[in-house]
Amino acid sequence: MASTENHREREPINEVDANRTLNVAVFGATGSIGTATAEVIAHLNRVDTQLKWRMWAASGHRNLERLAQIVSAADPAPHRAVLSDPTFADSDRARQIATVRPGMSITYGPDALVEVAQSPEVDIVVAAIVGRAGLESTLAAVEAGKRVALANKETLVVAGPLVRRAMVASGAEILPVDSEHSAIFQCMGTSASPSTTQPPPKPKKLILTASGGPFRTWTKEQMQAATVESALAHPTWNMGAKISIDSATMMNKSLEIIEARWLFDLPADAIEVVVHPQSIIHSMVEFDDGSVIAQMSPPDMKLPIQYALTYPRRLECESPGLDRSRRWDLSLEVADHDRFPGLALGFEVAAAGGTAGAVVNAANEEAVGLFLNGQIRFTDIVSGCRDVFQNHTHESDPPLSRLLELDIWARKETRNRFQL
Repeated sequence: MASTENHREREPINEVDANRTLNVAVFGATGSIGTATAEVIAHLNRVDTQLKWRMWAASGHRNLERLAQIVSAADPAPHRAVLSDPTFADSDRARQIATVRPGMSITYGPDALVEVAQSPEVDIVVAAIVGRAGLESTLAAVEAGKRVALANKETLVVAGPLVRRAMVASGAEILPVDSEHSAIFQCMGTSASPSTTQPPPKPKKLILTASGGPFRTWTKEQMQAATVESALAHPTWNMGAKISIDSATMMNKSLEIIEARWLFDLPADAIEVVVHPQSIIHSMVEFDDGSVIAQMSPPDMKLPIQYALTYPRRLECESPGLDRSRRWDLSLEVADHDRFPGLALGFEVAAAGGTAGAVVNAANEEAVGLFLNGQIRFTDIVSGCRDVFQNHTHESDPPLSRLLELDIWARKETRNRFQL
């Protein structure tokens, strides 16, 4: 938690004032979400007449050149750059970033991310570090009562109950950046009456859509021989390597099932997955009366990023709108749990809670890395995750320290499973 001695009161984010600047910390700035966030902040400074925006801090891990480009282009200049890899501390290459923006400080290591997350100067934290590595800094931001624009689904997968408790205790806001969860959040909001103070009705079902990835029409036999190149070739989204492989196995959707369970505080059996190859319907919400509300837009992450920053305001977005001058054929397909067994695993983990998410997430991260390095087959990824899940002793309410221990155990267990 932020020290009370260093705390200075900041206005609620929803309070608009043309002379006010919102400070945003972008964790994972060198990745695809971080890069898009930098562009969204620049765009908001052109179109937002009620608030000013500043990328107060930007972090990268090892991509110094890209981090230098991002902080160089930011206007106004960032206050802080963070290199989460501590081996770069005080290196000549790292010091060169400081020359790009005189007066900007550089700090190193995971603790520096936590410090920024808790800084009283920061209004919004964009949590876009890929994988379990983003857990501590994201949790620190929640504990400090920040608005967290959450792109790091692994935080909720690994430690959903801990994050929810921290959110309630601190008054933090967690707004989803994943297109599917942003869509659900937007659909749930439309059910609230503007003329009453009554809360919106609880949904009956959350319906997550999945593109189906590059192997939507492949047989199990074809997938056994899938190459890294074919698995990385996503048909509709431009993403990093890890999430592209997750999309190909549909483990990404499995992680999103678990994320939705904790983000919206609904049981696993209130969540469904359907395949929607066009990636126009980003997700749907069904209510008790049978009504289904969907959120639609072309596949572009700038829209959910901007909405997480500006909520509840909606401003002009650089993301292209839906072209209504042409014909759109939109289809929904039943998700095939036989060809994509990771989906069933996702529902099991979401229902189990406790240590299950931490173990499966770690096993998946390790297995994806092994596949990208050519050490295991594509179909080994999910089977390895299931084996590790079944081999672990489930605990229902573990502390963070235990989750981190199991993260290490599951990675070792995954390598042992493949005799690596």
